[in-house]
Amino acid sequence: MNVVERTKAPTPKFFRMLRSIGLALLALSGSVIAAPVILPAVVVSVAGYLAVAGGVLSAVSQMTVDDEAKSEEDIVKRMRRDNENLPRDGIK
Repeated sequence: MNVVERTKAPTPKFFRMLRSIGLALLALSGSVIAAPVILPAVVVSVAGYLAVAGGVLSAVSQMTVDDEAKSEEDIVKRMRRDNENLPRDGIK
Protein backbone atom coordinates (compact mmCIF):
# COMPACT_ATOMS: atom_id res chain seq x y z
CA MET A 1 0.00 0.00 0.00
CA ASN A 2 1.55 3.29 -1.06
CA VAL A 3 1.22 6.71 0.58
CA VAL A 4 -1.69 7.89 -1.58
CA GLU A 5 -3.70 4.73 -0.87
CA ARG A 6 -3.00 5.06 2.86
CA THR A 7 -4.23 8.66 3.00
CA LYS A 8 -7.39 7.77 1.07
CA ALA A 9 -8.14 4.71 3.23
CA PRO A 10 -10.52 5.09 6.20
CA THR A 11 -9.00 6.21 9.50
CA PRO A 12 -10.00 4.58 12.83
CA LYS A 13 -12.12 6.68 15.17
CA PHE A 14 -9.37 7.08 17.81
CA PHE A 15 -6.90 8.42 15.28
CA ARG A 16 -9.51 10.77 13.79
CA MET A 17 -9.83 12.26 17.28
CA LEU A 18 -6.03 12.53 17.60
CA ARG A 19 -5.86 14.17 14.18
CA SER A 20 -8.40 16.79 15.28
CA ILE A 21 -6.41 17.46 18.46
CA GLY A 22 -3.22 17.85 16.40
CA LEU A 23 -4.90 20.29 14.03
CA ALA A 24 -6.24 22.29 16.98
CA LEU A 25 -2.73 22.47 18.48
CA LEU A 26 -1.39 23.58 15.14
CA ALA A 27 -4.01 26.32 14.78
CA LEU A 28 -3.55 27.53 18.35
CA SER A 29 0.22 27.70 18.06
CA GLY A 30 -0.01 29.42 14.69
CA SER A 31 -2.22 32.13 16.13
CA VAL A 32 0.19 32.64 19.06
CA ILE A 33 3.19 32.85 16.74
CA ALA A 34 1.44 35.32 14.41
CA ALA A 35 0.01 37.46 17.23
CA PRO A 36 0.40 41.19 16.57
CA VAL A 37 1.32 41.85 20.22
CA ILE A 38 4.76 41.28 21.71
CA LEU A 39 4.84 38.03 23.67
CA PRO A 40 7.64 36.65 25.82
CA ALA A 41 10.17 34.55 23.98
CA VAL A 42 9.28 31.50 26.06
CA VAL A 43 5.66 31.63 24.90
CA VAL A 44 6.66 31.92 21.25
CA SER A 45 9.16 29.07 21.49
CA VAL A 46 6.62 26.80 23.23
CA ALA A 47 4.13 27.67 20.47
CA GLY A 48 6.73 26.60 17.91
CA TYR A 49 7.17 23.26 19.62
CA LEU A 50 3.39 22.82 19.79
CA ALA A 51 3.16 23.56 16.07
CA VAL A 52 5.66 20.80 15.31
CA ALA A 53 3.93 18.37 17.68
CA GLY A 54 0.51 19.15 16.21
CA GLY A 55 1.74 18.71 12.66
CA VAL A 56 3.42 15.40 13.41
CA LEU A 57 0.40 14.15 15.39
CA SER A 58 -2.05 14.96 12.63
CA ALA A 59 0.20 13.55 9.88
CA VAL A 60 0.81 10.26 11.69
CA SER A 61 -2.87 9.95 12.61
CA GLN A 62 -3.87 10.46 8.98
CA MET A 63 -1.60 7.63 7.85
CA THR A 64 -3.20 4.97 10.06
CA VAL A 65 -5.58 2.63 8.27
CA ASP A 66 -8.71 0.89 9.50
CA ASP A 67 -8.30 -2.70 8.30
CA GLU A 68 -11.86 -3.62 9.29
CA ALA A 69 -13.41 -1.39 6.61
CA LYS A 70 -12.21 -2.95 3.37
CA SER A 71 -14.92 -2.15 0.88
CA GLU A 72 -16.84 1.03 0.22
CA GLU A 73 -20.01 -0.51 1.66
CA ASP A 74 -18.16 -1.25 4.89
CA ILE A 75 -16.87 2.31 4.97
CA VAL A 76 -20.37 3.74 4.58
CA LYS A 77 -21.74 1.40 7.27
CA ARG A 78 -18.93 2.34 9.65
CA MET A 79 -19.45 6.05 9.06
CA ARG A 80 -23.20 5.71 9.68
CA ARG A 81 -22.53 3.75 12.86
CA ASP A 82 -20.03 6.35 14.09
CA ASN A 83 -22.34 9.25 13.29
CA GLU A 84 -25.64 7.91 14.56
CA ASN A 85 -27.30 9.81 17.40
CA LEU A 86 -26.51 8.13 20.68
CA PRO A 87 -28.38 8.62 23.97
CA ARG A 88 -25.42 10.56 25.35
CA ASP A 89 -25.96 13.17 22.62
CA GLY A 90 -29.37 14.09 24.03
CA ILE A 91 -31.11 13.38 20.71
CA LYS A 92 -33.50 10.49 20.36
